[in-house]
Amino acid sequence: MSAHVIPLENLRNTDVGSVGGKNASLGEMISQLNAKGVRVPTGFATTAHAFREFLAHNKLDEKIANELKTLNTDDTTALAISGKKIRQWIVDTPFPSDLEKSIEENYTRLIKNSADGTTFAVRSSATAEDLPDASFAGQQESFLNIHGVEHIKHAIKEVFASLYNDRAISYRVHKGFVHADVAISAGVQQMVRSDIGCSGVMFTIDTESGFKDVVFITASYGLGETVVQGAVNPDEFYVFKPLLKEGKPAIVRRSIGSKKIKMVFSDATQAGKSTHTIDVDPKESDSFSLNDQDILELAQYAVTIESHYGCPMDIEWGRNGLDGKIYILQARPETVKSQSKNAVEVFKLKGTGKAIVAGRAVTQKIGVGPVRIVKDPSEMHSVQPGDVLVADMTDPNWEPVMKRASALVTNRGGRTCHAAIIARELGIPAIVGSVNATELLQEGDIVTVCCSEGETGFVFQGALEYEVNTEKETVLSTPPVKIMMNVGNPDMAFTFAQTPNDGVGLARLEFVINNMIGIHPKAILNYSAMPQDIQKQIAHRARGYANPKQFYIDKVAEGVATIAAAFYPKPVIVRTSDFKSNEYKKLVGGDIYEPDEENPMIGFRGAARYMSEDFKECFVMECQAMKKVRETLGLTNVEIMIPFVRTLEEAKEVTSIMAANGLKRGENGLRLIMMCEVPSNAILAEAFLEYFDGFSIGSNDLTQLTLGTDRDSGILADGFDERNDAVKALIQMAIIAAKKTKKYIGICGQGPSDHPDFAEWLVKEGISSMSLNPDTVISTWKRISQK
Repeated sequence: MSAHVIPLENLRNTDVGSVGGKNASLGEMISQLNAKGVRVPTGFATTAHAFREFLAHNKLDEKIANELKTLNTDDTTALAISGKKIRQWIVDTPFPSDLEKSIEENYTRLIKNSADGTTFAVRSSATAEDLPDASFAGQQESFLNIHGVEHIKHAIKEVFASLYNDRAISYRVHKGFVHADVAISAGVQQMVRSDIGCSGVMFTIDTESGFKDVVFITASYGLGETVVQGAVNPDEFYVFKPLLKEGKPAIVRRSIGSKKIKMVFSDATQAGKSTHTIDVDPKESDSFSLNDQDILELAQYAVTIESHYGCPMDIEWGRNGLDGKIYILQARPETVKSQSKNAVEVFKLKGTGKAIVAGRAVTQKIGVGPVRIVKDPSEMHSVQPGDVLVADMTDPNWEPVMKRASALVTNRGGRTCHAAIIARELGIPAIVGSVNATELLQEGDIVTVCCSEGETGFVFQGALEYEVNTEKETVLSTPPVKIMMNVGNPDMAFTFAQTPNDGVGLARLEFVINNMIGIHPKAILNYSAMPQDIQKQIAHRARGYANPKQFYIDKVAEGVATIAAAFYPKPVIVRTSDFKSNEYKKLVGGDIYEPDEENPMIGFRGAARYMSEDFKECFVMECQAMKKVRETLGLTNVEIMIPFVRTLEEAKEVTSIMAANGLKRGENGLRLIMMCEVPSNAILAEAFLEYFDGFSIGSNDLTQLTLGTDRDSGILADGFDERNDAVKALIQMAIIAAKKTKKYIGICGQGPSDHPDFAEWLVKEGISSMSLNPDTVISTWKRISQK
């Protein structure tokens, strides 16, 4: 293509070679997706032909080639000297007259078609950038809030020079690109006033697990550069695509970020000085930056864009603070998780240690090494192979040294910032948004960075033992019973769901309440009567939600919805809370409300707790959360299981309370399951099953209550065995009753996971399903399928 400048609306995806992936994609969306409601600001792009002509017209290309011919990119000092020299050459070189004239004409046309006061972003688009096999994310520069033709021309020159940033030179060598084969296009695009609104990044895939049925959105106040650069800890949202397409408000999860600063326009117009950062008002920081309507609109845009491109996408967006409308600013193929190979490395921590730092986990791996704190980019050369790189934040300039590190830890940033993207691409574990890692970690100390156990990553003191297993996709034969999974941690649900399974046989609410809420439900209900220190803790955790009670209901719903979405449409059996009094006591405010029991294992727990006047209102909050998941969000694959039902009277009363709170058995397809874990449940199995749609055998409690053996006792551990004949006899009774009444009968206790022979016995006895710990699913599946 011989043109020097092309309006964005005249471009299509087929023009990547001329204007780069970024600008070609903008043209594709403007011309093809506007009719589908996707708003994309227009502009123009310089071409690769124009760039090459610029380099050739005074033989600058030859000077650059000679400079790079013998450069060793691993020598960071030499790299910095050569890069600076080349960039200065480019800035000092005048445009050819034809190119300069084309830029001026297109800018004049753009101004005429823009609202008064519109300013422009000048961004890079390398012709090998954003291709599925080469993520150049953030390799070149962006200049925001630029206006006036002279400033536009200067910014374009800076974009051209950015093709020779240190990181870009190193990246091309690392990826095997020939420098002369890569040209650059400058895109000039109308700016959205997100400086007085908000902005962020979204992916049409979960960035950590690769789960493809969610849109993952990050958002913060001001211009999106703070999110991309990792300068803020943004809000995060997950939207479940299948139910979004059915018109459901399918926001399954949200996490509030600190959002301490925001980038806004400044009065200066010169590239590099036209924006600055300011502090965010604390009230804004403590509120979500997007409302539900905005989140769902963004997710709809994401699904539309993904459908058009036919692959998972990485999308930048902004909400205009003037008109409140949302605009798409960039879209490119996601290049890490969507291309991961069939073989998956699974990291598992075996040792235990003191956790020093926590933050958002990136890349589900574990790294060990000495701490190397880098407070300024000029100190980057100090990072040695195998170091744990610790910094306030990083940007793509750090890429040459990041690949030396065994792990990365930053104070700031979210899971869509450049540091996170590059860490994923390099395959190193990273913790972002830790707040104070540079203060808490000590230079030279050996630490273990663990990102393999969910959304939260931890830095542990010392070198902890861990193992790495390689799991390859294999074809499994059909097992004789359904193989389900025990899932407690919603953070791991998207990962676990990719293991072959028939659904979730046990999703525990305890993890959700303990880790996502952390407050005793009665302290929530009695918030105004709590001591000031507890009120302060509750208010902090509940920030962003309407009130503490709504926070509790919504957080329970989010935890359940995350698991239900991960396994949808397979059944997910959610057990309502089964804390004992000593466990509830550990929650904030718990010591105010919980009794001191000699043996809490057989004390105030399960159905008896739900029925009591002292706790019933707390149970009602759980019911409201379950109703929201099933009816509002539409995750009707959720089934509800009641634990520790001692008597028929308890069965009758608890199911009555649930029905009164919108969870009536049979309505909207709701199935109620009962834990079969008290000997009375097996002895009177048929009578209990009149109130429920099936049993799930809890072999841990059933064993301790049958044998009179405290399962927590180390002294009696040798006698605790689910395979005891008395326990088996009760299990047989439960299976026979369920078969007779044609109701569900499964097992979710530890037994089948620990004892393969017990699993084989259960199959012979006619169990319908076995719910196993995730790490034993494949081995048990294979074993019972061979018989």
